[in-house]
Amino acid sequence: MKSKELRNKWLKFYEDRGHVNIGAVSLIGDGTTGVMFNVAGMQPLMPYLLGKAHPSGKKRLTNIQGCVRTVDIEEVGDQSHFTFFEMMGNWSLGDYFKKEKTQWTFDFLTKELGLDANKICASVFAGDKTAPRDEETAELLVKVGIKKENIYFLPKKDNWWELDGTVNTPCGPDNEWFYPLYDEPCSDKCDITCDCPRWVEIGNDVYMQYKKVENGYVPLENKNVDTGFGFERTLMFINGLTDGYKTDIFVPVISHIEKALNVKYGESEDKTRSMRIIADHVRTSVMLIGDINGIVPSNVGAGYILRRLIRRAVRHAKKIDLPLEELLNVAKIYIEEVYNEAYPLLVEKENYILETIKTEMDKFNRALSEGLKEFDKVIEKINKHIEFAKNNGEIVEKVINGKTAFRLYDTYGFPLELTIEMAKERGFSVDSEGFNVAFSEHQEKSKGAAKGEFKSGLSDTGEITTKYHTATHLLNAALKIVVDKDCHQKGSNITPERLRFDFNCDHKLEENEIKKLEEVINGWIKDDLVVTKETMPKQKAVSIGAEHEFLDKYPDEVSVYFIGDVSKEICTGPHVARTSELGQFKIVKEESCGAGLRRIKAILE
Repeated sequence: MKSKELRNKWLKFYEDRGHVNIGAVSLIGDGTTGVMFNVAGMQPLMPYLLGKAHPSGKKRLTNIQGCVRTVDIEEVGDQSHFTFFEMMGNWSLGDYFKKEKTQWTFDFLTKELGLDANKICASVFAGDKTAPRDEETAELLVKVGIKKENIYFLPKKDNWWELDGTVNTPCGPDNEWFYPLYDEPCSDKCDITCDCPRWVEIGNDVYMQYKKVENGYVPLENKNVDTGFGFERTLMFINGLTDGYKTDIFVPVISHIEKALNVKYGESEDKTRSMRIIADHVRTSVMLIGDINGIVPSNVGAGYILRRLIRRAVRHAKKIDLPLEELLNVAKIYIEEVYNEAYPLLVEKENYILETIKTEMDKFNRALSEGLKEFDKVIEKINKHIEFAKNNGEIVEKVINGKTAFRLYDTYGFPLELTIEMAKERGFSVDSEGFNVAFSEHQEKSKGAAKGEFKSGLSDTGEITTKYHTATHLLNAALKIVVDKDCHQKGSNITPERLRFDFNCDHKLEENEIKKLEEVINGWIKDDLVVTKETMPKQKAVSIGAEHEFLDKYPDEVSVYFIGDVSKEICTGPHVARTSELGQFKIVKEESCGAGLRRIKAILE
């Protein structure tokens, strides 16, 4: 069965039974549920399960809701984990209850999906001192056609749903449905409670008949039904698959990657894992960017998760020698082929989605190669230390310290989780707590620098002036690219209103040169380049090509400020932490200031 057929079957089945298709809501949490993303199909419906009238005016609802869960992102790469997935759901808001729901789930499984009624098993709540045994659901299951011996009474941890840590919220017993992946049992005791992979839970019906209060539970006046069936899991199961990446959702993408690599899926464990990670992470990125409340990569919140997904996909593409442009082709397949009907908004936003992925992909790729070299050096250094200690009868743990992990983040854009993953592949761990300490120290230093402790042609050392100071470094670098490689700073003056920069040049800048300077500098600002400082001997700074003005005035030890890989200058600061803090760079005047000298005045908007 194809994914589009399953999608249509589910929605039509419940629409034929009086349900209104309410469609999917945003993947991004609206702040009312305390989570970053919607992680379950019922989550957006919580107000209506608590008694509020649904905007549709209906009490019978159905949809297929996209969800994002990243708590187990490290598990993605196996056969069954996904960061984006869909839930097929239907709800009764104080309308029908157990009798109708039991019959309908049974009918959908047997008549629509063609499952053998004799093989279907179910579990119901066994009861405890807080709530009674769910004999009612068990009796209804027998009536619809489930064998009595295939019904299991299980404890609250297995067959009860509630929101942990809350009160005055709906809750109740649930009825879970199981089917064997294959007939042969692993032992005489092989049933739905067995740890072997034979039995698969394909969905559940939650009967919200209680309200959770301080001292336990009280009956709800309006009893609700909340049904959830995993779309990808169901599709995998009814096609007799044990690998979710072999369904038609992923087959076009996996086939594309196979052709690009000339490698068969499943032949190499490492490459297969990377192929799955790429397929999953690009899909989730497309969904998050193309969402009605779409997000962009950033260093905080949901944007950080998106950044992490794209960067992890880039890392695995590089790992298996997949050209990075193929990630964009993978995104196109999802937009144009797989989800063009179910999520038409993706098609409308296609160019924006692709451009957003490309920008983040290119930004990380520029730092990745150098970062990987640095990571290898770190591992090599620790291994040498371990060997030395071993020869002296000491034991040293294979741990990357927090400061080093922060340097990989700050200089090369490696999210902590990426460093942890790469370390794990080498048998190392990472001091995450030490990373957090180093991160906090960096924030404090950045605040201190912004307050101002230095002089460098600045009228003051406030936050705005600090931004203009960093912008002069970018201008100095851009002049060498656009005008002449021998352009150098000959003076500067910076106030909170503007920067003034003098440089050697034998001609008045053309309009196209001014425009190009702005484009280059604003490109670097958009690239969110990291600004770092390194102390070194003055002569070493000169030997590595650091820009300098009036070299004699500097002491033997100097500070060299690096802006990504585009600028390095001997300087006394202060500077911003990242170029994205600067805003839009605009040249407002270009003029002569002496023989062979030009002057630029510019602002940050």
